[in-house]
Amino acid sequence: MAAGRCWLPALALVWGCAGMAAAAFTTVTPPVQTCSDLSHRSCEECLKNVSCLWCYTNNTCIDYPVRSILPSSSLCSLSNARWGVCWINFEALIIAIAVIAGLILVSIAICCCYCCYCRKRSKSRRDDEEEQLARKREERRLQSLQRKHERKQKHDEIRKKYGLLQDSDNPYSRFENE
Repeated sequence: MAAGRCWLPALALVWGCAGMAAAAFTTVTPPVQTCSDLSHRSCEECLKNVSCLWCYTNNTCIDYPVRSILPSSSLCSLSNARWGVCWINFEALIIAIAVIAGLILVSIAICCCYCCYCRKRSKSRRDDEEEQLARKREERRLQSLQRKHERKQKHDEIRKKYGLLQDSDNPYSRFENE
């Protein structure tokens, strides 16, 4: 009997959540004003809608001409057109975007050239270092061999002086104690 009581509130909870979700999806949005409805108001009100263009010549809010990138001069001159923000005209906006894009492209080109030049230079420098290390290693090996030969000569002289030098013909001869 306790199990029967438990599923009833759970079912009511699920049903209530589903009803709230359905209500959230059925909210009515207010009708969007067209750009021409916002004419003869303010630039700020017009530009709240990103598809609108404000023209200061006759204080009109018009649809942005999406088919052409720039609005035609018959629609509104670039110095009097505003899009996005009211404090900068379209002409200055285009110049600013072009300058920023140019700076980005130039900086990317400089970085690429610098990286390529540094890699080439560091590679040749690395090759020079490796060659120098190999030369030094060879010099040390030759010096070591020379010292080893000098030590052997000194030891042979000492052995000869004391009569301990073995025959080169028979190095395994018996040592005689006198």
